[in-house]
Amino acid sequence: MAVGRLQKTQERNNSRHPEEAQVSQTVDLLMQESGCRLEHPSATKFRNHVMEGDWDKAENDLNELKPLVHSPHAIVVRGALEISQTLLGIIVRMKFLLLQQKYLEYLEDGKVLEALQVLRCELTPLKYNTERIHVLSGYLMCSHAEDLRAKAEWEGKGTASRSKLLDKLQTYLPPSVMLPPRRLQTLLRQAVELQRDRCLYHNTKLDSNLDSVSLLIDHVCSRRQFPCYTQQILTEHCNEVWFCKFSNDGTKLATGSKDTTVIIWQVDPDTHLLKLLKTLEGHAYGVSYIAWSPDDNYLVACGPDDCSELWLWNVQTGELRTKMSQSHEDSLTSVAWNPDGKRFVTGGQRGQFYQCDLDGNLLDSWEGVRVQCLWCLSDGKTVLASDTHQRIRGYNFEDLTDRNIVQEDHPIMSFTISKNGRLALLNVATQGVHLWDLQDRVLVRKYQGVTQGFYTIHSCFGGHNEDFIASGSEDHKVYIWHKRSELPIAELTGHTRTVNCVSWNPQIPSMMASASDDGTVRIWGPAPFIDHQNIEVEDECGDHSCYIEKSGNISKIRFCVHASYTSVTGQVNVLFNQISKPSSDHESDLVTHEVTPTYCHQQGPNSNTGILCCSFVSNAVSDMW
Repeated sequence: MAVGRLQKTQERNNSRHPEEAQVSQTVDLLMQESGCRLEHPSATKFRNHVMEGDWDKAENDLNELKPLVHSPHAIVVRGALEISQTLLGIIVRMKFLLLQQKYLEYLEDGKVLEALQVLRCELTPLKYNTERIHVLSGYLMCSHAEDLRAKAEWEGKGTASRSKLLDKLQTYLPPSVMLPPRRLQTLLRQAVELQRDRCLYHNTKLDSNLDSVSLLIDHVCSRRQFPCYTQQILTEHCNEVWFCKFSNDGTKLATGSKDTTVIIWQVDPDTHLLKLLKTLEGHAYGVSYIAWSPDDNYLVACGPDDCSELWLWNVQTGELRTKMSQSHEDSLTSVAWNPDGKRFVTGGQRGQFYQCDLDGNLLDSWEGVRVQCLWCLSDGKTVLASDTHQRIRGYNFEDLTDRNIVQEDHPIMSFTISKNGRLALLNVATQGVHLWDLQDRVLVRKYQGVTQGFYTIHSCFGGHNEDFIASGSEDHKVYIWHKRSELPIAELTGHTRTVNCVSWNPQIPSMMASASDDGTVRIWGPAPFIDHQNIEVEDECGDHSCYIEKSGNISKIRFCVHASYTSVTGQVNVLFNQISKPSSDHESDLVTHEVTPTYCHQQGPNSNTGILCCSFVSNAVSDMW
């Protein structure tokens, strides 16, 4: 606090000249009481004289600063280049900046003879930056002050230009001598960034403007703002859903299923709800992997191990552009696009590894590589492939070289790469989710909680700045971790069978999708909006979502809950004690009620439980949706 008060007082000292004496006394008293010196007294004098435009005294102050400048920490910063300077060189450069400001102020005031005297007798003898002196001499021809400021790109005489001059001068002095410019703001901004980094649920871009941040309390994001709540359940697939992937622009979601179809869903930019856009049919073996082209115009779909075919679809028209099959004995189970969008690589566990164009023509091949998963790096040359030897290798199709990058002790079932190409996220059989640094080739972290056997489960990076990691699991849950924490920050329940794949929307950090063997795709988002009645509906386990819609005196409760039923068209008894009871005069009416579902998704052939989506209107009026 003492340092902050000192700096604030010092800043006032720079701009409020009538109160200089009183402010100086206050600064001296604060430094005496706190034992904390803001900066060296000679530097303080120098600062004041510069801001006052007393150039003769400022030059004298430079002589006092000479012993302080002669320090191993005195580094001159000119652009991106940092060069250790000699004592004489530093003083000359600082003096040149002072005299340049003095010269320009004389010219603006119309004191041409005084400016000419500075140019000839003070600046030129320094024998420094002759080219700049030629430019300065040209300003003598300026007809008026506005012309001078425009040509010199200078703010004019006053606080603004002198503050900029002081910022430049301070780069020649060690921080222990003169406090760096805006040091307090820098420290406060660092404090805010540290709090953001420590916030487990921070998932938005933090405004760097300190005016938008409260410094009175620590920064904490609520779990309710995080994608932990079911927003929508997509039920159009009629069998296990093996894969899901958002497009690169975040406007679409593709889901692949055992039912032989790929469904393209459109994301509403306002409501973030999804609606069916296209159904791509004919994948006889089912769809276990999907890859969007970099421009999202095309989509490649692969099947399971016994599938030798690959489908390349035009997303805009819904037409099949290419159906590729090199041999009926092939196994094409994974695919990755080259960053140029004109080529892709594909392969499988039977030893095929191909590079092809958009028409399915074979461009290159690599023999004997049993591929489990693929990824193309941003250099356009290197392809990463996990294989049956529990490793990830890099393959260069241009010079036909390969190298080992990651070595695990158990099979790598799938992997994905961060946007910057630095980190790899692996789903490892019987081990779970591992994070590797590809540059240093080291295992960074093992994430706990997930159940991973020998099923292929796909995890992902996500959230703002890819600060989070999500993965499906064989225990029917979705797990979310902060990238720096091994323990999960959220366990999302709702699926009733293995969750095969998760995908985080790359443009909407608060949206995530999960695909499961239960035949559904769940869209996860923040807690639903609660109206101004302060009705709290909190579901920590994620089994259902509920929100209140108010219209006049009628409150409608919309919800998706697990419920028991006798048949799809039969009566269903919804237990409202699964959710927080609303504050209502009709609370007794809301505890249980008979409703008829328009849709119930059965969890299994012999199960009498399912997922019920309906709405309930108070005053004992039911309305199904």
